[in-house]
Amino acid sequence: MRGWGAVLTHDESQKPPKLTRELLLRIWSYARPYWGLVVASLVTILVSTAIGLVSPQLFRYMIDVAIPERDPGMVTWLAVGMMVVPILTGVIGVYQRRLNATIGEGLIFDLRRDLYAHLEAMSLRFFAQTRTGELMSRLNNDVQGAKNAINETVVTIVTNLIQVVATLAIMAAMEWRLTLLSVAVLPLFMLPARHFARVLRDLRRESLEHNAEMNATMNETLNVSGALLVKLFGRERMELDEFSRQAREVHDIGIRAAVTGRWFWMMLSVVTAIGIALVYLVGGHMVLAGTFTIGTIVAFGAYLRQLYGPLQSLTNAPVSFAQSMVSFERVFEVLDLPVEIGEEPDAVDLGRVEGRIEFREVFFDYEALEREGEVASLATVARYGRNADASMLLKRGKGGSRAERDEEVIEEAIESAPEQAPDQIDPRVPDRRWALDDVSFVIEPGQLAALVGPSGSGKTTTTYLIPRLYDPTLGEVRIDDIDIRQATLQSLADNIGMVTQETYLFYDTIRANLLYADPDASEERLVEAAQAANIHDFIVGLPDGYDTVVGERGYRLSGGERQRMAIARVILSDPRILVLDEATSALDSISEALVQDALQHVMEGRTSLVIAHRLSTILSADTILVMQDGRLVEQGTHEELLARDGLYAELYETQFQSAMEGFEAAAGIDSGPA
Repeated sequence: MRGWGAVLTHDESQKPPKLTRELLLRIWSYARPYWGLVVASLVTILVSTAIGLVSPQLFRYMIDVAIPERDPGMVTWLAVGMMVVPILTGVIGVYQRRLNATIGEGLIFDLRRDLYAHLEAMSLRFFAQTRTGELMSRLNNDVQGAKNAINETVVTIVTNLIQVVATLAIMAAMEWRLTLLSVAVLPLFMLPARHFARVLRDLRRESLEHNAEMNATMNETLNVSGALLVKLFGRERMELDEFSRQAREVHDIGIRAAVTGRWFWMMLSVVTAIGIALVYLVGGHMVLAGTFTIGTIVAFGAYLRQLYGPLQSLTNAPVSFAQSMVSFERVFEVLDLPVEIGEEPDAVDLGRVEGRIEFREVFFDYEALEREGEVASLATVARYGRNADASMLLKRGKGGSRAERDEEVIEEAIESAPEQAPDQIDPRVPDRRWALDDVSFVIEPGQLAALVGPSGSGKTTTTYLIPRLYDPTLGEVRIDDIDIRQATLQSLADNIGMVTQETYLFYDTIRANLLYADPDASEERLVEAAQAANIHDFIVGLPDGYDTVVGERGYRLSGGERQRMAIARVILSDPRILVLDEATSALDSISEALVQDALQHVMEGRTSLVIAHRLSTILSADTILVMQDGRLVEQGTHEELLARDGLYAELYETQFQSAMEGFEAAAGIDSGPA
């Protein structure tokens, strides 16, 4: 199956990963810092178990000794002991619970922190290919499941194991024949457990996947951008149907898991009843024969309950343990995703750069890593029970079962897959679809370079390579003659400021959004940055001023206000290099003028690379870079490029001529014949 190595067959997708020694060792690596607390917890379990085993003996002595001998003192002390034992057990249990919670919460804190840090280190490509709801499911549902595995499952298994061993030892000392009879029913415990362990494990994983899918849909459609899109196209009914399908799958899998688990516990209860009945049957005849005392059989019956309860849990241990390990597996799947944009071990701190930018024979292909199977995304992680490569939008509204939908998508993917294997792709093949194709240029410190060209020519891709949002497929991007892949990511962020066409603001105050660039900035610097961005007067005119909450993604502000907020934020970070998309086509004339004036302030004294949409920016540029189909086809000043009569001259004639005439008229210049 050439060209589609990442797609799992339907049968393969149904095979859950095995519980391996490596997985357990990896979990233990997170628990190792808490080994002292683990030892203390084991001690409390031993002490609590020992105290709990005293109760049946108290009943035995009460029936066989204290009452027949009519000893009131012994009766009193035995009765007091019956009250003290559960109190001691309860107090120790509270302390044990505190220890277990400290271990579990600490381990999960470390795991959640590592997971978040790893996700933060992922490239922009990863987030472009991964649904946010899936990430939230990993951080919340799966980590919570991992916590339950530590706090409940593991502790319960250890406690029950100790209790079973201790109880069997005491029972064997009391009457070895009845003990053997009690153990004889163990195979009846094991047979159903083996089957139900596999079934409930699969149900648990499928439940997590259904929940992740439902969370992703909620995240996509219940944020302000998604809600706006749904309303504009009138797709409320379609999205409700899709959400209902996903919620129904969660509903159905929950019922299946509950019923399956109940059947399992019912079978175990029946086996327990059979074991107790057999012991009382044989033990009762032994009492009648005079070889067994009444107190002994009462104590033996109490021990049986203490034995079969933990035995039931231990029999279910493979089920519970396997289910809980699913959460760890899903978290580790994310932690094992490779970091595409990382630091070299000997990465250098750039310090305060001069601002020289150089592209050396840069090639870039967005799909290169995908074809080579090296893209880090949750789509490449084994998605048991469904095909993650399927388009969720195309799935919406489709009928048929889940398996049928998956099979259809896999068949379509195989039919449309390229015949060339990933390892046969030459990165320099002439007909390859490059986003950037052999791009080379230099921007000297303090210069303003304008990027122009038709839509899809590679302008935005060029700007993304400078702050290392992506790395070149081939070639180098250098700052001050240092390959940026050899620089620390923090020093790049400190020296490069970027204002994109779409401004993102957190659901917080204006002050907090601006201080995101420099949390330690003074109030004076904050106001100066806002004034330079032509946004200060607007802010102080709001009822709460700088403490005004901007709303989800800043939607309480207009487009021009958000852009000026972004410019103020960049000014506050005081970068040496500016990367700007000055798109103002969606702004009114007043907002556009304010944004343009703010951009002039922010570019002063800095090296700037601007995706230019306005003639005024192009005319003031020290150099103009003309892009077409991913290639740098022309470079020079406005006059030089017009004289060449190439693509720039064509763009000037079609896009900038009317703006030029207006510009010259405003300046009182006679342009003469065109």
